[in-house]
Amino acid sequence: SRPYTPMKGAFSTVWFDRYKISIDCPEHIESIDSMCRGLTNLINDEIKNGIAKNRILIGGFSMGGGMAMHLAYRFHQDLAGVFALSSFLNKDSVVYQALKSNENVPPELFQCHGTADELVLYSWGEETNKMLKSLGVSATLHTFPNLNHELNRTEIEKLKSWIVKKLPVEAAKAN
Repeated sequence: SRPYTPMKGAFSTVWFDRYKISIDCPEHIESIDSMCRGLTNLINDEIKNGIAKNRILIGGFSMGGGMAMHLAYRFHQDLAGVFALSSFLNKDSVVYQALKSNENVPPELFQCHGTADELVLYSWGEETNKMLKSLGVSATLHTFPNLNHELNRTEIEKLKSWIVKKLPVEAAKAN
C-alpha cells in the first residue's frame, strides 16, 4: 500500500503513484523508480536461480502493464518480452526518452485493450503502441470491441499463445 494521489492520498495497493489518471500529465518518477529497483531485485533473484534473462517475460494489467514497460524499456532491454493489458504510458514518458537513446533491439510488446475502457481509454493504449513502434519496439495491439477495464477469455488465450511462442519448452530444456 502507498498513498495514491488520485484517491486524495488514501492508501491503495498500486504499483506507483500518479498525479492523476491521465495520459496528459507528468509521471510520478520517484515512485516508479522505487518500484523498478524492487522489481530489478526480483529479476536478479531469478537469474541467480538459473533462469536466463532472455527467458524472462514481464507484464501486467493496467498499472502493472505500465510498470512492466518502464522496467523493460528503461532498465532491462534484454528480456524476452513485455505484455501490457489495458495499459498506457504518459505522453512525455521517460520510457520514450530511454528508447530514443537505445542502440539495442528492445523487447517485443504484446498489448491488448478494450474499446469500451472508461478508466484507461483505448486511445491512450493505442497512442502508447504507436509511439513505442516509432521508437523501434516490435509491438502488437489486440483490440477488443465493447470490453471495459477488464480481461476476457479470448485476451488471456491470445496472451498464452504469445507466451508459448516467446518461451518454447524446447528452448528451456536446451538452456
